[in-house]
Amino acid sequence: MDSGLELEVLGEGPPVLFVHGDVVPATVSWAKQRQLARRWRLLLPNRAGFGASPALERSDYEAEAPALAALLGEGAHLVGHSYGALVALYVAALRPDAVRSLCVSEPPALQLAADVPAVAQMIADGRELYRDPDAIPDRAFLGLFRSGVGSIRATPSELPAELRRGVELLKRERPPWDAHPPVEAIAAAEFPKLVISGGHSPAFEAVCDALAAAIGADRAEVSGRAHSIPAAGESYNRVLEDFLAAAEGDAA
Repeated sequence: MDSGLELEVLGEGPPVLFVHGDVVPATVSWAKQRQLARRWRLLLPNRAGFGASPALERSDYEAEAPALAALLGEGAHLVGHSYGALVALYVAALRPDAVRSLCVSEPPALQLAADVPAVAQMIADGRELYRDPDAIPDRAFLGLFRSGVGSIRATPSELPAELRRGVELLKRERPPWDAHPPVEAIAAAEFPKLVISGGHSPAFEAVCDALAAAIGADRAEVSGRAHSIPAAGESYNRVLEDFLAAAEGDAA
Protein backbone atom coordinates (compact mmCIF):
# COMPACT_ATOMS: atom_id res chain seq x y z
CA MET A 1 0.00 0.00 0.00
CA ASP A 2 3.09 2.25 -0.15
CA SER A 3 2.18 5.15 -2.42
CA GLY A 4 5.00 7.53 -1.53
CA LEU A 5 2.40 10.01 -0.29
CA GLU A 6 2.20 11.40 3.24
CA LEU A 7 -0.70 9.57 4.86
CA GLU A 8 -2.63 9.96 8.09
CA VAL A 9 -4.78 7.03 9.20
CA LEU A 10 -7.53 7.47 11.79
CA GLY A 11 -9.99 5.04 13.35
CA GLU A 12 -10.99 1.44 12.79
CA GLY A 13 -13.62 -0.07 10.55
CA PRO A 14 -14.21 -0.18 6.80
CA PRO A 15 -11.55 1.92 5.04
CA VAL A 16 -12.43 5.21 3.35
CA LEU A 17 -9.88 6.99 1.16
CA PHE A 18 -10.35 10.78 1.02
CA VAL A 19 -8.84 12.84 -1.84
CA HIS A 20 -8.64 16.57 -1.13
CA GLY A 21 -8.83 19.41 -3.62
CA ASP A 22 -6.64 22.43 -4.38
CA VAL A 23 -4.77 24.94 -2.22
CA VAL A 24 -5.03 23.33 1.24
CA PRO A 25 -3.89 19.91 2.49
CA ALA A 26 -5.91 17.00 3.81
CA THR A 27 -5.88 18.22 7.42
CA VAL A 28 -7.73 21.39 6.39
CA SER A 29 -9.91 19.95 3.63
CA TRP A 30 -11.27 17.11 5.77
CA ALA A 31 -11.13 18.75 9.20
CA LYS A 32 -14.84 18.19 9.85
CA GLN A 33 -14.75 14.58 8.67
CA ARG A 34 -12.25 13.41 11.29
CA GLN A 35 -15.13 12.57 13.63
CA LEU A 36 -16.14 9.81 11.20
CA ALA A 37 -13.21 7.82 12.58
CA ARG A 38 -15.55 6.55 15.29
CA ARG A 39 -16.97 4.14 12.70
CA TRP A 40 -14.64 4.15 9.70
CA ARG A 41 -10.92 3.83 9.04
CA LEU A 42 -10.04 7.15 7.44
CA LEU A 43 -7.17 7.26 4.96
CA LEU A 44 -6.16 10.92 4.62
CA PRO A 45 -3.29 11.35 2.14
CA ASN A 46 -1.79 14.62 1.07
CA ARG A 47 -1.84 14.84 -2.71
CA ALA A 48 1.47 15.27 -4.53
CA GLY A 49 3.18 18.50 -3.51
CA PHE A 50 1.08 19.04 -0.38
CA GLY A 51 2.54 18.55 3.08
CA ALA A 52 5.43 16.09 2.93
CA SER A 53 4.19 14.35 -0.23
CA PRO A 54 6.73 14.59 -3.06
CA ALA A 55 5.71 16.97 -5.81
CA LEU A 56 5.17 16.07 -9.43
CA GLU A 57 6.15 18.44 -12.23
CA ARG A 58 2.68 19.87 -11.71
CA SER A 59 -0.62 18.85 -10.13
CA ASP A 60 -2.32 16.56 -12.62
CA TYR A 61 -5.64 14.73 -12.23
CA GLU A 62 -4.43 11.81 -14.34
CA ALA A 63 -0.78 11.55 -13.25
CA GLU A 64 -1.74 11.59 -9.55
CA ALA A 65 -4.18 8.70 -9.85
CA PRO A 66 -1.78 5.71 -9.65
CA ALA A 67 -0.26 6.66 -6.28
CA LEU A 68 -3.69 7.22 -4.79
CA ALA A 69 -5.04 4.01 -6.33
CA ALA A 70 -2.33 2.11 -4.45
CA LEU A 71 -3.88 3.33 -1.18
CA LEU A 72 -7.11 1.47 -1.95
CA GLY A 73 -5.33 -1.69 -0.85
CA GLU A 74 -7.59 -4.72 -1.08
CA GLY A 75 -10.63 -2.46 -1.18
CA ALA A 76 -11.82 0.89 0.18
CA HIS A 77 -14.54 3.47 -0.25
CA LEU A 78 -13.34 6.44 -2.31
CA VAL A 79 -14.33 10.05 -1.56
CA GLY A 80 -13.11 13.13 -3.41
CA HIS A 81 -13.83 16.84 -3.43
CA SER A 82 -13.26 19.50 -6.13
CA TYR A 83 -10.01 18.83 -8.05
CA GLY A 84 -9.57 15.80 -5.79
CA ALA A 85 -12.95 14.53 -6.98
CA LEU A 86 -11.68 14.74 -10.54
CA VAL A 87 -8.58 12.80 -9.49
CA ALA A 88 -10.84 10.25 -7.77
CA LEU A 89 -12.66 9.55 -11.03
CA TYR A 90 -9.36 8.47 -12.58
CA VAL A 91 -8.48 6.45 -9.47
CA ALA A 92 -11.80 4.61 -9.67
CA ALA A 93 -11.25 3.74 -13.32
CA LEU A 94 -7.74 2.42 -12.62
CA ARG A 95 -8.81 -0.06 -9.91
CA PRO A 96 -12.58 -0.55 -10.06
CA ASP A 97 -12.33 -3.94 -8.34
CA ALA A 98 -10.80 -2.24 -5.28
CA VAL A 99 -13.44 0.51 -5.01
CA ARG A 100 -16.24 -0.30 -2.57
CA SER A 101 -18.10 2.91 -3.41
CA LEU A 102 -17.40 6.28 -5.01
CA CYS A 103 -18.59 9.66 -3.68
CA VAL A 104 -17.49 12.89 -5.38
CA SER A 105 -18.50 16.48 -4.68
CA GLU A 106 -18.35 19.14 -7.39
CA PRO A 107 -15.54 17.76 -9.55
CA PRO A 108 -14.54 20.35 -12.18
CA ALA A 109 -15.21 17.88 -15.01
CA LEU A 110 -16.43 20.79 -17.09
CA GLN A 111 -16.26 19.12 -20.49
CA LEU A 112 -19.17 16.90 -19.47
CA ALA A 113 -21.49 19.91 -19.67
CA ALA A 114 -19.50 22.33 -21.83
CA ASP A 115 -22.57 23.12 -23.92
CA VAL A 116 -24.35 24.66 -20.92
CA PRO A 117 -23.83 28.45 -21.00
CA ALA A 118 -22.88 28.73 -17.32
CA VAL A 119 -20.27 26.00 -17.75
CA ALA A 120 -18.93 27.52 -20.96
CA GLN A 121 -18.50 30.79 -19.07
CA MET A 122 -16.67 29.04 -16.23
CA ILE A 123 -14.29 27.48 -18.77
CA ALA A 124 -13.70 30.85 -20.44
CA ASP A 125 -13.05 32.53 -17.08
CA GLY A 126 -10.62 29.78 -16.10
CA ARG A 127 -8.68 30.07 -19.33
CA GLU A 128 -8.42 33.82 -18.86
CA LEU A 129 -7.16 33.43 -15.28
CA TYR A 130 -4.54 30.92 -16.42
CA ARG A 131 -3.45 32.90 -19.48
CA ASP A 132 -0.50 34.31 -17.51
CA PRO A 133 -0.82 33.19 -13.87
CA ASP A 134 2.65 34.34 -12.85
CA ALA A 135 1.70 37.92 -13.75
CA ILE A 136 -0.95 37.88 -10.99
CA PRO A 137 0.16 38.25 -7.33
CA ASP A 138 -0.48 35.11 -5.31
CA ARG A 139 -3.14 36.54 -3.01
CA ALA A 140 -5.04 38.10 -5.90
CA PHE A 141 -4.81 34.87 -7.89
CA LEU A 142 -6.16 32.85 -4.96
CA GLY A 143 -9.00 35.31 -4.46
CA LEU A 144 -9.99 35.16 -8.14
CA PHE A 145 -9.79 31.38 -8.15
CA ARG A 146 -11.90 30.98 -5.02
CA SER A 147 -14.46 33.45 -6.29
CA GLY A 148 -14.66 31.59 -9.59
CA VAL A 149 -15.44 28.21 -8.04
CA GLY A 150 -17.55 29.53 -5.19
CA SER A 151 -15.24 28.67 -2.29
CA ILE A 152 -16.20 30.30 1.00
CA ARG A 153 -12.76 29.86 2.59
CA ALA A 154 -11.35 33.17 3.83
CA THR A 155 -8.16 34.43 2.19
CA PRO A 156 -5.92 36.22 4.73
CA SER A 157 -4.24 39.50 3.86
CA GLU A 158 -0.84 37.81 4.25
CA LEU A 159 -0.63 34.26 2.97
CA PRO A 160 1.03 31.80 5.37
CA ALA A 161 3.59 29.37 3.98
CA GLU A 162 1.00 26.58 3.57
CA LEU A 163 -1.25 28.77 1.42
CA ARG A 164 1.67 30.16 -0.59
CA ARG A 165 2.63 26.59 -1.40
CA GLY A 166 -0.95 25.81 -2.34
CA VAL A 167 -1.10 28.76 -4.73
CA GLU A 168 2.22 27.72 -6.27
CA LEU A 169 0.75 24.29 -7.02
CA LEU A 170 -2.51 25.84 -8.20
CA LYS A 171 -0.84 28.14 -10.70
CA ARG A 172 0.84 25.31 -12.55
CA GLU A 173 -1.75 22.52 -12.28
CA ARG A 174 -3.15 20.76 -15.33
CA PRO A 175 -6.35 22.66 -16.13
CA PRO A 176 -9.44 20.63 -15.22
CA TRP A 177 -11.48 22.02 -18.11
CA ASP A 178 -9.34 19.94 -20.48
CA ALA A 179 -10.25 16.70 -18.70
CA HIS A 180 -12.30 13.95 -20.28
CA PRO A 181 -12.77 11.64 -17.29
CA PRO A 182 -13.18 7.89 -17.88
CA VAL A 183 -16.93 7.85 -17.33
CA GLU A 184 -17.53 4.71 -19.41
CA ALA A 185 -15.23 2.62 -17.22
CA ILE A 186 -16.85 3.97 -14.06
CA ALA A 187 -20.35 3.39 -15.40
CA ALA A 188 -19.45 -0.23 -16.16
CA ALA A 189 -18.27 -0.82 -12.57
CA GLU A 190 -20.80 -2.21 -10.12
CA PHE A 191 -19.87 -0.23 -7.00
CA PRO A 192 -22.38 2.39 -5.71
CA LYS A 193 -21.80 5.97 -6.81
CA LEU A 194 -22.90 9.34 -5.46
CA VAL A 195 -22.40 12.85 -6.83
CA ILE A 196 -22.91 15.80 -4.46
CA SER A 197 -23.32 19.47 -5.35
CA GLY A 198 -23.50 22.53 -3.13
CA GLY A 199 -26.60 24.21 -4.55
CA HIS A 200 -24.78 27.47 -5.26
CA SER A 201 -23.65 27.34 -8.89
CA PRO A 202 -25.62 26.64 -12.10
CA ALA A 203 -22.35 25.50 -13.66
CA PHE A 204 -21.54 22.93 -10.98
CA GLU A 205 -25.16 21.77 -10.85
CA ALA A 206 -25.02 21.09 -14.60
CA VAL A 207 -21.68 19.29 -14.33
CA CYS A 208 -22.85 17.15 -11.40
CA ASP A 209 -26.09 16.27 -13.21
CA ALA A 210 -24.16 15.30 -16.34
CA LEU A 211 -21.64 13.24 -14.40
CA ALA A 212 -24.31 11.40 -12.42
CA ALA A 213 -26.14 10.53 -15.64
CA ALA A 214 -22.94 9.38 -17.33
CA ILE A 215 -21.78 7.04 -14.55
CA GLY A 216 -25.15 5.94 -13.16
CA ALA A 217 -24.76 7.71 -9.83
CA ASP A 218 -27.22 8.92 -7.25
CA ARG A 219 -27.42 12.71 -6.75
CA ALA A 220 -27.49 14.75 -3.57
CA GLU A 221 -27.20 18.40 -2.60
CA VAL A 222 -25.54 19.72 0.53
CA SER A 223 -26.05 23.46 0.70
CA GLY A 224 -24.83 26.15 3.05
CA ARG A 225 -21.10 26.20 2.31
CA ALA A 226 -21.16 26.77 -1.46
CA HIS A 227 -18.28 24.89 -3.17
CA SER A 228 -16.62 24.12 0.18
CA ILE A 229 -19.06 21.25 0.69
CA PRO A 230 -17.12 19.13 3.23
CA ALA A 231 -16.92 22.24 5.43
CA ALA A 232 -20.68 21.88 5.95
CA GLY A 233 -19.72 19.31 8.55
CA GLU A 234 -22.72 17.50 10.01
CA SER A 235 -24.99 17.82 6.96
CA TYR A 236 -22.26 16.57 4.59
CA ASN A 237 -21.19 13.84 6.99
CA ARG A 238 -24.76 12.58 7.33
CA VAL A 239 -25.18 12.25 3.56
CA LEU A 240 -21.77 10.64 3.18
CA GLU A 241 -22.17 8.24 6.09
CA ASP A 242 -25.64 7.13 5.00
CA PHE A 243 -24.21 6.41 1.55
CA LEU A 244 -21.22 4.51 2.93
CA ALA A 245 -23.39 2.47 5.27
CA ALA A 246 -25.74 1.54 2.42
CA ALA A 247 -22.76 0.56 0.28
CA GLU A 248 -21.45 -1.63 3.08
CA GLY A 249 -24.88 -3.26 3.28
CA ASP A 250 -24.81 -3.88 -0.46
CA ALA A 251 -21.34 -5.35 -0.15
CA ALA A 252 -22.40 -7.58 2.70
